[in-house]
Amino acid sequence: MEPQTLVQIPLPPPAAFTASAHCADGHTHALADCRHEHSHVLDSKTHGGGYAHAATRAIFCSRCRLQRWLDVEAALAMAQADVGMIPRAAALEIQRRAVLPAMDLERIAEGVARTGHSLMPLLHALQDACNPDAREFVHYGATTQDIQDTAQSLELRDVLDTLDEALDGLLLRLSALADRHRNSVMVARTHSIPALPTTFGLKVAGWIDELLRHRDRLRQARQRVLVVQLFGGVGTMAAFGPKAMPLLEAFARRLGLDVPLAGWHVARDRVAEFVSTLAMMTATLARAADEIRTLNRWEIGEVEVGWNEHQIGSSTMPHKRNPEGCEQVVVMARLAKAQVALALDAMILEHERDYRGTRLEWCAVADVSHYALMATSLLTDTVAGLTVNAAAMERNARAFSDSICMEAFVFEMAGKLGKSSAYEIIFELTQACQRDRVPIREAVEADPRVLAAVGEGRLARLFEPQAHLGMAAAIVDGVLGEVGHRR
Repeated sequence: MEPQTLVQIPLPPPAAFTASAHCADGHTHALADCRHEHSHVLDSKTHGGGYAHAATRAIFCSRCRLQRWLDVEAALAMAQADVGMIPRAAALEIQRRAVLPAMDLERIAEGVARTGHSLMPLLHALQDACNPDAREFVHYGATTQDIQDTAQSLELRDVLDTLDEALDGLLLRLSALADRHRNSVMVARTHSIPALPTTFGLKVAGWIDELLRHRDRLRQARQRVLVVQLFGGVGTMAAFGPKAMPLLEAFARRLGLDVPLAGWHVARDRVAEFVSTLAMMTATLARAADEIRTLNRWEIGEVEVGWNEHQIGSSTMPHKRNPEGCEQVVVMARLAKAQVALALDAMILEHERDYRGTRLEWCAVADVSHYALMATSLLTDTVAGLTVNAAAMERNARAFSDSICMEAFVFEMAGKLGKSSAYEIIFELTQACQRDRVPIREAVEADPRVLAAVGEGRLARLFEPQAHLGMAAAIVDGVLGEVGHRR
């Protein structure tokens, strides 16, 4: 068999690319000439509101990021003045001039494109703005990643602060819901099949309990994640001389961040922890949202998501009220999960510096933050507008009482027969009823083995779902107590 020859198809240079597209203004443009910049759904003016929260847009906007880099440069200069490394007057001048609105953004962007360097054009703009005495002390002894990693730590802090407040708001709403329905009996389902009686309050308490652990994780992560980076080209701090360690302390103090033991240019576990924790939390939000979506189904009808007169569920079916907020939380969780793989990939780097990881983080950190906060906001709104149909819950519980009370029969009979023997009797009865389409209650009440072990006077009570809620109310109270205790 002869080897195949690969056909090389010559591609036209970029300038010769003349395909066209119809843009929002109704005109046809050559793609190479198109200036419509909102090409990602996160930036879409029509649909971006479902993917990114206003708070994270403010944290990660491109102008804010450049200003944050300038803020770090200013803090570095002031810290160097604090330890006597550079003149105080030079540091004050750098701090005064590190203001993005006074700089030419177009020129900076052109510089990045021309040089391929993400920071130097901004540093040149800062140097140009400073007087000659201060210019030489801009970015003194630092490396680019020192500035950018430290600025990213400030971004992470802003995200954690915002998320902490948003999560507290959600927990308060969920707590009120759990408290209000601590005794609202409903069907508990395992593998989507009716299992035992429970309460809606206990279901919500389970969501709260999980979110409390995420809140603890996010708060505990701060001491590991929110640290400065100022270790120079390869982590030795050689350019800073004997004042390196005092400088590190002063730099961290000015920015309100912690001091790491060593440089972390290639040790990216901190960022991976941040991304992973946000993704885990978002998955929990999705679990709760998806449960609401399921209970909202007409054939179950135990909850109803909020709706207003301006909403449209379908372009062709006018009756539809789709739980799209719940669905979007699940979308956010799946997108957040995808960022974890990027963050873990960013941990596998070479030697003392490798930008393959950093550039992955610039996407993963911002995106997981957008998705986590958006999911929190969506679920908070969903809970705020939720109608709980406690009567339907109880009605469904009574409709399935034959099945969901069978565990109670086993343990009632176990006192005389032993648990295994009682289970075998009830198993035989219930399986035969399902096979032959006979009502379980009818078969149980007619079985002499059951009557001998239970007694006719206890039968009716054992078929009451409300009688088999165990410690549900106490568990709800315990969880709600933790919400206030851990704030």
